[in-house]
Amino acid sequence: MDRIRLVGGNELKGEIPISGAKNAALPLMISSILTHEPLVLQNVPRLADVKQLERILENHGVDIAVHGRRRGEDEGVGQRMTFHAQDIVDTTAPYELVSKMRASFWVIGPLLAREHNARVSLPGGCAIGTRPVDFFLYGLKQLGAEIDIDEGYVVAKAPKGGLIGGHVILPKVSVGATHTIMMAATLARGTTIIENAAMEPEITNVAECLIAMGAKISGLGTHRLVIEGVSSLHGTTHEVLPDRIETGTYAMATAMAGGDVLLRGGRAEHLQAALDTLANCGVHISQEASGIRVRRNGNGIQPVDIETDPFPGFPTDLQAQFMALMTTSSGVSHIRETIFENRYMHVAELARFGADIKVEGQLATVTGVPALKGAQVMATDLRASVSLVIAGLAARGETVVNRIYHLDRGFERLEEKLGRCGAEIERLAG
Repeated sequence: MDRIRLVGGNELKGEIPISGAKNAALPLMISSILTHEPLVLQNVPRLADVKQLERILENHGVDIAVHGRRRGEDEGVGQRMTFHAQDIVDTTAPYELVSKMRASFWVIGPLLAREHNARVSLPGGCAIGTRPVDFFLYGLKQLGAEIDIDEGYVVAKAPKGGLIGGHVILPKVSVGATHTIMMAATLARGTTIIENAAMEPEITNVAECLIAMGAKISGLGTHRLVIEGVSSLHGTTHEVLPDRIETGTYAMATAMAGGDVLLRGGRAEHLQAALDTLANCGVHISQEASGIRVRRNGNGIQPVDIETDPFPGFPTDLQAQFMALMTTSSGVSHIRETIFENRYMHVAELARFGADIKVEGQLATVTGVPALKGAQVMATDLRASVSLVIAGLAARGETVVNRIYHLDRGFERLEEKLGRCGAEIERLAG
């Protein structure tokens, strides 16, 4: 199993191209099920999760083509891919595929909308909490679906003639449920209203694609989405937006190591809460025409308290990275995780660097130490993996991060991007 080795102490200087957002690419790929015409997606990141979803979609009968880089196109640009679901050959998403990635469960919405039935294994993914699918199933029931659980599978059937528009009030903001119900509602008869919908930029990116395919959706960027069902959708070409979590991750890596890095393609409006937090830590953040510039030269890191919240709040997907940054701050910071109940598994690994972190329930108290020391550490989930890399960038001596398949699920060419900016980092095979 691959590992990452790095030696801390080097400042980061240069430019990092931001890849397409995994959290938009996956539902966009899934939306191809809604039409028998080709859907072309641009700027798709090269990730293990993307490859895994390709296998799942191919199992349903989706033909997938990856196009070569166009002449003069920057190597930082993501893949251009065509998804053609002319015929759905199987409405079952089996355990051996779905268990490896939670987002693959979202196929249940488009399958139910188009084929009027679906049999999808209960999902797997990172072990960061229970993340039940209750909200998904509740929403689909509001559209008239009959839902049963049979030997670990969700078996869903639409009424005769297809799903029916309904009023869905989500008990809690859920990105996955919003994606799934929104996609399903595009082909439902009548109007669907989703209250307490997630407002993440990835939701808007997917909604814009669906609109380009012929869907009628209003309320983008708000907690209330209105979807007027149509009889069919057509193909289109759509671009995956830049990854705000990758943007925030490299911003925190630069803050940790020090230096001056341009995050090319990063959009400040997609992670303003995180950027404001970094500014309060003493990091200089500026928006430029081509992206976001992050600088920290000489000044120490100031402690700042945060609480994770749905967009536009501080993202839970940046919590582990921020905790790594706070380990060498000049005081005490407090981090409250409100989204997932088991997202502090990286604490024990950060402690191996010499970090001083105490956890009581949802609250983590981080007391900054003068310096971290390199260590052998192990990744526990996707975002925790990269927090260990961030800590290693500033730690004295050598750090080896084991079990990095989690990293490959969500970060494209991480060691190459950091290495080009001066980090001493390499991938070790086996």
